[in-house]
Parts: sequence; structure tokens; C-alpha cells
Amino acid sequence: MNDENLQVVSIYRPENGCVFRKVKEEFGGLSNMSNEFKIRVNGILIHNTEALYQSCRFPNDVEVQKQIVIQKSGMSAKMKSKHYRKEHTREDWDDIRIEVMRWCLRVKLGQNLFGFGRLLESTGDKPIIEHSHKDQFWGTTVHQDGTLQGQNVLGKLLIGLREEYRQGIDDFKNKLVYVEPPEIDNFYLLGELILPVGRKLLKAA
Repeated sequence: MNDENLQVVSIYRPENGCVFRKVKEEFGGLSNMSNEFKIRVNGILIHNTEALYQSCRFPNDVEVQKQIVIQKSGMSAKMKSKHYRKEHTREDWDDIRIEVMRWCLRVKLGQNLFGFGRLLESTGDKPIIEHSHKDQFWGTTVHQDGTLQGQNVLGKLLIGLREEYRQGIDDFKNKLVYVEPPEIDNFYLLGELILPVGRKLLKAA
């Protein structure tokens, strides 16, 4: 699904989908706020994908990135980011943020292939839906008729990742555990160019 189709507003019946809102709920591990699936990028431990995603806003500001990635909760990382968004966010952020999020989710899966993969698989063929308080871009909000409505870009990216995981052949699993950075200029973390994450698996002879 291309990025334009990802951004189409969708309407969901929550009982027909896999909905996540709080990290302690059944599908809470799908949330970027979850600390269940830690990651390392350039050797740096990051507790959740929210911190990784938010840090990518500020490739030229090492101290700002450092303040974000050391946060142990996704919400703290998001709040820390808000202090600097107006003056420090990279100019092309709105154009690249979906691709950055797609990469963050692939890193999360690549470094937690079985745990996160099983969670994705447990959603079956149902829609994956983020239920947000007010964000209708990445998630959905509840309406008077009980439906969840929004672009649900995060949920749709997770559905795409679920399909990638299901392909399951050795060569594709190799691609899952070895994640190249997106083709984005000035893609840095703490002053260092972001390198591929993970390592390629050796094929059996």
C-alpha cells in the first residue's frame, strides 16, 4: 500500500478488529509506547519505538536526541520531543515521517522476530487499529455511533508488516532481521549515520 492510500480515512467497528490503546491490554505490545520489545540502533539501547521515531525528527541536534532516547517510557520520549518540535524539527519531516515509522516498526520486528512476530500473527486477518484520544492520523478516535474513525496510518503499517512476516521463507526472514535504513538524507542518531540494523543470516549449504 502506497503512502497516499495509507492516509485514507477509515471507519471501523472495534469488535471486528484488533484494537490497541494501553500497553497493558491484549494487543498493547503493538503500541509504540510499549517497552516489551526493546531495540538497538548503532549499538544504542532504546526502550521503545516511540523514542526511536521521535529522535529521528532532530538529526542535527545530538543533545536533543540524547534526551529523547534515554527516556524509559514512550510517553516521556514524546513529551520531551514536544519541547523542541517548533524550532528543531527537520524541514522535510511531514514528507518522510511515514517512511521513518515504517522503518522503526521493521527494526522492532527484526530485533524481536519471534515475540513481536507472534503478536502480529495473533491478530489473524483482522484490521489492526490504534485507538487514540485525539490523533486521527496515526490512529483513530471514537465517534458517537461507537465506530473508530481516522486514517489509522500506524495500524495500516502494522498490517503491512504482518504480511511481510507471514511470507516466512528463509530469504525473506533474512530481510526481516537485517533492516537497511531508509533512503533519507541526513539520517543520523547521536551524531552518527544510522547503519543497517541486525545481521544477515547465513543460508544453509
